Amino acid sequence: MTRIFDNPADFADDALDGFVAANRGYVARVDGGVVRSTEVPTGQVALVVGGGSGHYPAFAGLVGPGLATASACGNMFASPAAGQVYRVAKAANAGGGVLLSYGNYAGDVLHFGQAQLRLNAEGIETRTVTVTDDIASAPLDQIEKRRGIAGDLTVFKIAGAAAEAGLDLDAVERLAIKTNYRTRSLGVAFDGCTLPGASDPLFHVPAGQMSLGLGIHGEPGISEHKMPTASELAELLVSKLLNDKPDDAGNRVVAIVNGLGTVKYDELFLLFGKIEKLLGKAGLTVVEPECGELVTSLDMSGLSLTLLWLDEELEQYWAAPADTPAFRKGNLAPRPPRNQASVTAVDESDVEQPTEAAAELGRQAVAVLAQVRDVVVEHEEELGKLDAIAGDGDHGIGMRRGVEAAFTAAETAIGASIGRILTAAGEAWSERAGGTSGALWGSAIIAAGQALGNKAGYSGEDAAAAVTAFVEAITELGKAEPGDKTMVDALLPYRDAFLTEFDAGAPVDRALAAAAAAAESAAAETARLRPLKGRARPLAEKSLGHPDPGAVSFGLITARISQHIDSQLGGSQPALPAGNGVQA
Repeated sequence: MTRIFDNPADFADDALDGFVAANRGYVARVDGGVVRSTEVPTGQVALVVGGGSGHYPAFAGLVGPGLATASACGNMFASPAAGQVYRVAKAANAGGGVLLSYGNYAGDVLHFGQAQLRLNAEGIETRTVTVTDDIASAPLDQIEKRRGIAGDLTVFKIAGAAAEAGLDLDAVERLAIKTNYRTRSLGVAFDGCTLPGASDPLFHVPAGQMSLGLGIHGEPGISEHKMPTASELAELLVSKLLNDKPDDAGNRVVAIVNGLGTVKYDELFLLFGKIEKLLGKAGLTVVEPECGELVTSLDMSGLSLTLLWLDEELEQYWAAPADTPAFRKGNLAPRPPRNQASVTAVDESDVEQPTEAAAELGRQAVAVLAQVRDVVVEHEEELGKLDAIAGDGDHGIGMRRGVEAAFTAAETAIGASIGRILTAAGEAWSERAGGTSGALWGSAIIAAGQALGNKAGYSGEDAAAAVTAFVEAITELGKAEPGDKTMVDALLPYRDAFLTEFDAGAPVDRALAAAAAAAESAAAETARLRPLKGRARPLAEKSLGHPDPGAVSFGLITARISQHIDSQLGGSQPALPAGNGVQA
């Protein structure tokens, strides 16, 4: 377990600060991650990688000449927020465009995707290649659904070498796509990892057993098997990867045996020797292999095997020199230091003055966020345990980080309009929480704030518009459908119940109460569903019988909001009819 820390919530930021202090010749700190501290030629494509913290050497350890230009670094096992990715990419941009590359996880896709839209809108041409190497997470005919594990390294290395060689954005993107398609990985775990501050691992593997098909965010494998000998394990990994090889596979491969945190190098070398012999028997030539810790998962006891099938073009870039804090190959001439890129601050000087009604509603929103914070903190541990059944166990801590940041930002903005306060809260939630829930909650709160705006007066119709905007932001961004076993399964019944009650003439507080009851009931019903999206999808069987944590947290929050509003309106104030009053 992780023992060295002050505040566990600050672990990722503190570790990143220390990493930069130890590697100033390679990297410089920017808001949201790190960029090269050495000069990047004007016009060179910027390869920006990233993901959650806890995976060193990935992702920050791969920043340097011949590899990544920058890394956006999220919280522990949580994707960086869209704003962080944007700022890191903008600092890395050298005029040749930006290629974003990361493992195919829902939160990363959402946040990096939002950043890409923003960068392109500003004229910085930006593309994305997601890594989908894990054969355990989806069948070959659904390769686009696979998640990224240690195959991140092959894609990053070849894309970075191509950028270093001066290729343009089209060519770098093409090579990254090609490398990803020709990369296959499979991992095993002997026990789970423990998040900083936690007393227990995210999962346990029974004694004498091995978990096959794990993820790198603390997710358990998809099946458990009797603990094999080293020879049996090598045969298992090699045979499964060879059965999944790409259509255009040749006979030259890069083999990567990757330790996930606590498997010792001697054990990794022992296994690699057996793997190399098996690959030779299969008629394959191993080219410039890697064996060691390359993409870890904190202190997870486990390992993975990655195979990249080379052609002449890919082999050239795999063999090219690289010089980063954690990955070095060949020789590169020293690079002079560069001035750290500056990120333009948002000009807020032209923000309009709030109306009295908008400022009052903003103050009420801060009180509501305080209630949301309290209920999330109260249920943080149980939400984490629920998420760990088929996910990475970070839902509780991620929600707490998000809502605490949102409340602080909103409280700081008291006196501004409701639209301004909720926008600040949503941005803070997204930045601090990271992950899928951070992207969804942040975007939804911002959307609700934009719907409420800065008006001279508010009615029940404005509450309905805010509910609708909140829901649409999540459904449009997350792309989940009813029955996918996500927050959407509680979200849509909430919206429908609210609008049904409101359209029938009920005041806002009664409509909210009916909506909250519908959300909690729908959240409980998700226990019978199989997850079709998100990190829980590969572990669908383990998820059966347990409700979706995102749906459960949404139900808890809506119930607390309803109780708070009822307590505020009950007794001294009458329930508000549609079309009347600030408190709507």
